[in-house]
Amino acid sequence: QGSTQKYIVKNYFYYYLFKFSAALGEEIFYITFLPFTYWNIDHSVSRRMIIIWSIVMYIGQVSKDILKWPRPLSPPVVKLEMRTDAEYGMPSTHAMAATAISFSFFIATRNQYEYPFEFGLAAAFVFSTLVCLSRLYTGMHTVLDVIGGALISAVLLMLLYPVWDTIDHLLLTSPFCPLISIIVPLVLCYNYPKLDYYSPTRGDTTTILGAGAGATVGFWLNNQFAAASSTGEDFQLRLPLLTGKTMVVMLARFLVGILIILLTRQLMKSVVLGMLGYHYKFPMRDLAARRRPEVEVPYKFITYSSVGLTATVIVPLLHELLGLM
Repeated sequence: QGSTQKYIVKNYFYYYLFKFSAALGEEIFYITFLPFTYWNIDHSVSRRMIIIWSIVMYIGQVSKDILKWPRPLSPPVVKLEMRTDAEYGMPSTHAMAATAISFSFFIATRNQYEYPFEFGLAAAFVFSTLVCLSRLYTGMHTVLDVIGGALISAVLLMLLYPVWDTIDHLLLTSPFCPLISIIVPLVLCYNYPKLDYYSPTRGDTTTILGAGAGATVGFWLNNQFAAASSTGEDFQLRLPLLTGKTMVVMLARFLVGILIILLTRQLMKSVVLGMLGYHYKFPMRDLAARRRPEVEVPYKFITYSSVGLTATVIVPLLHELLGLM
């Protein structure tokens, strides 16, 4: 990885617009928007988005490390991000995630609510386009990487859409759901394509699959035990009907939920890493040891599956206890 390049910002509007847009494909967006949808909009919409997101991102991350197409050379481009520079470029998983999340949200909400088709389509298109353009602006991808990512995501969405109701039903009702939701992602993470050098793709993939696994188990538990949070019927809100009181309650749910999620993530990181460090005899600050598969996979999977489970089970129960339901 190269050192950070010096550059001059000539247009701060584009600079901050695309820096913000790039963040829409990062953990900070996933850990806020996906739970917000579950707590405040509609559970069925959230379930479909999380399943699509998990599948699309796994395929995208694995494709990168199989194809091994390099990122744009620097120079001539200036790279505004360094964390993911060690990853390969094709396809752009930012483009894949943005396309999958925005259009699955659009399709799922159109199946639940009545609102102008053109508005939803335009919003999904603008969202995904901004994220795609941000990858070019930040110098992290070529045009082909971005187009390839968006097209792959679109194809996967078209293939999954006809069966996503069936998948959703099975995940809610099958007695094997918890077992499958944990074992299959773990097997995929442990059998992730090996590279000649360390890349954050395996860790990021484990994070995504772990969060998806925890959330899926949470969906199943809510459905089995008929928790108040198991359906979105109580809060099938349409934007024109939003009131000041409703918005305050939604904000309160979000703030309480995010606080619990962040505390859970920090607690589980410390506990799991401490246990792994004790078992494998390495200090917690040993970065090289934390990158070993036998450490990285359980560390990230357990941490983020706990986050997913907390977001879908613990937080709604706390909302009910606090009178926010």
